[in-house]
Amino acid sequence: MGAFVISKRFNDEYKFVFTSRKGKIVFTSLSYELKFECEENIEKFKREIDSADFLKFKSSGGKFFFKLILGGHHFATSRKYTTSLRLQKGIDEIVKYGSSSEILDFTGNDCIFLD
Repeated sequence: MGAFVISKRFNDEYKFVFTSRKGKIVFTSLSYELKFECEENIEKFKREIDSADFLKFKSSGGKFFFKLILGGHHFATSRKYTTSLRLQKGIDEIVKYGSSSEILDFTGNDCIFLD
């Protein structure tokens, strides 16, 4: 099962990524000014996953990626894939596990390693 991971960007805005069962990033969200916006959009995505559209593209370097469209708006962009088959597997993983994936919050500055 995948997971949604919330983190902070260097400019203090928030983002989330959807990671696969193997821990690879499948897509990265847009930036959000507030953390609760991230959480709300993850929940919205989980509820409305059946209406999501995946627009597939091929970069000038020959890599494949998709843009995730939800409610007519750009929601997230995938990582780059080497083949269209791998791209489709990424999409399939989102569709299969997205609605039941857990949310992990890594926005705190707490150090988990003791000196």
